[in-house]
Amino acid sequence: MSVTTLDPRGVRFTAAMTSVILALGLVTTSWRVMAAQMVLFGLCAFIGMQLNPWGALFRTTVQSKLPPVAPEDREDPAPVRFSQGVGFVFTLVATIGYAADLTTLGIAANALALVAALLNAVFGYCLGCQMYLVLRRFAPAGASTTD
Repeated sequence: MSVTTLDPRGVRFTAAMTSVILALGLVTTSWRVMAAQMVLFGLCAFIGMQLNPWGALFRTTVQSKLPPVAPEDREDPAPVRFSQGVGFVFTLVATIGYAADLTTLGIAANALALVAALLNAVFGYCLGCQMYLVLRRFAPAGASTTD
């Protein structure tokens, strides 16, 4: 099953759920919590958005209660997948930091990921998506625009 476009409300729902996990990681400084979120980011970034459990929860419980999104308001999954990859890197660093008793490193990486997730959940502003667009602007001419 491939995802052609994304409901932006589902992306924000996922960011909200991710924010809860990242906040839990920040409060507990648990490498296990960070590792779990890192796996979720990795599945979405490197395998496919259809593996996102929060997206599945949104589609099965919330989306049917909302009016449909106009096709022109749906989102391209490429920037969102890229942002999941950025989240993967930050949670990898946080996991390593917490596991290696480099708590300050873990907290810093965890907090940065949490800020990014909260920006998306609360304001609909995806930092990773914006990074993707900037990087695409500097891509060599003729480079593919797909994943």
